[in-house]
Amino acid sequence: MTKIALVTGSSRGLGRNTALAIARKGGDVIVTYHSRSGDADKVVAEIQAMGRKAVALQLDTGNVAGFADFATRLKDALGTTWQRDTLDHLVNNAGHGDYALIADTSEAQFDALINVHFKGVFFLTQTLLPLIADGGRIVNLSSGLTRFCAPGFGAYAAAKGAIEVLSLYLAKELGNRGIAVNTVAPGAIETDFLGGAVRDTPDMNQQFADMTALGRVGVPDDIGPMIASLLSEDNRWVNAQRIEVSGGQAI
Repeated sequence: MTKIALVTGSSRGLGRNTALAIARKGGDVIVTYHSRSGDADKVVAEIQAMGRKAVALQLDTGNVAGFADFATRLKDALGTTWQRDTLDHLVNNAGHGDYALIADTSEAQFDALINVHFKGVFFLTQTLLPLIADGGRIVNLSSGLTRFCAPGFGAYAAAKGAIEVLSLYLAKELGNRGIAVNTVAPGAIETDFLGGAVRDTPDMNQQFADMTALGRVGVPDDIGPMIASLLSEDNRWVNAQRIEVSGGQAI
């Protein structure tokens, strides 16, 4: 049976790359987007061009109150497109960055980061647990910033650290259903994160390249295929792990 993966925040960046990588490996994908419906439709079209099935659903991962409605729309999509009432894989990827030293971080900045990167992941996963098939997979996106420090990312990294602990508890509590849960922690990647800072700022790009053993910063193609591989049966015995995908950054 073809596996169905839901990738949050997959209209752009690492989420888009992950969705396409899953499709290349023979999976079907549910794409979610916050506001860029046109971008999400393009991802769906790319997946369908590979001969795979895909749908796009709107989702604000920072709005817990909207999760019940999302679950209803997801059930409808599963039934209409796949004639199923469950999916197989959940990739909690959606997120945003913010830069501020701890001394300068506002409560609004803090709340926005926590709502999307921790609270949203916690309660979205909770909401979707009845829809994830036994033997499924959950991948939560973290960051290399939980292992090494870059001043200005304290609140963001703290939220990602909470995700790493949550992943361990999910793995323990869902083990009796055969659901494996892992965390993937990318290093510096050339995406539109923080307005494309690493991608578009040569000095910053070189700074991170110089601290990476493989001598460059990452690109989306370094991350998406790795996540797709982690979801496959080849890695069925990998569970409760934090896997950093950074090219050897800050070692």
